[in-house]
Amino acid sequence: MADDEEPGLEGQDFYSPTQATFANGMHAAVVETDPVTAEIRILRYCVVHDCGTMVNPMIVEGQVHGGVAQGVGGALYERMVYDEAGQLLNASFMDFLMPYASEVPHIETDHLETPSPLNPLGIKGAGEAGCIPVSAVIASALEDAEGFPIRSMPISPAELWELRRTHAADPVPAQEGTS
Repeated sequence: MADDEEPGLEGQDFYSPTQATFANGMHAAVVETDPVTAEIRILRYCVVHDCGTMVNPMIVEGQVHGGVAQGVGGALYERMVYDEAGQLLNASFMDFLMPYASEVPHIETDHLETPSPLNPLGIKGAGEAGCIPVSAVIASALEDAEGFPIRSMPISPAELWELRRTHAADPVPAQEGTS
């Protein structure tokens, strides 16, 4: 080998799939709401996830856990607040509420591996699977706990308390055939 050369091996290739793959799964939550303060606690959070072949199971587990933590923030804490002129009022972390580790529940996970036929590795993706359904899952659990619809997220204890007050003052009768 010449003095100005370095040992090494290099290779390059490209793969362009014919169509996109999609991961799938299921999330479920059990919540508790304080009858006086309307504080919301997530008691149990479960995820069953299928990202196809798991190339690195520890990374996939981290993706799901991190995504759920991000989703909890979006469901219960994080909110963009603007004034009448459209100026963002909570642009710093001093003013923007985010969940601490103590607000993120223990996440029970299970993984299915159904390989995708659309690529050689059988992979589907895992990055968004943790965060996308969280707001809807928590809203649904709150609806079950409170007995009235939750129509916007994030939801704070003050907003839940106001919904309780509004619902108690003007209850919507159940439609025939529903509960």
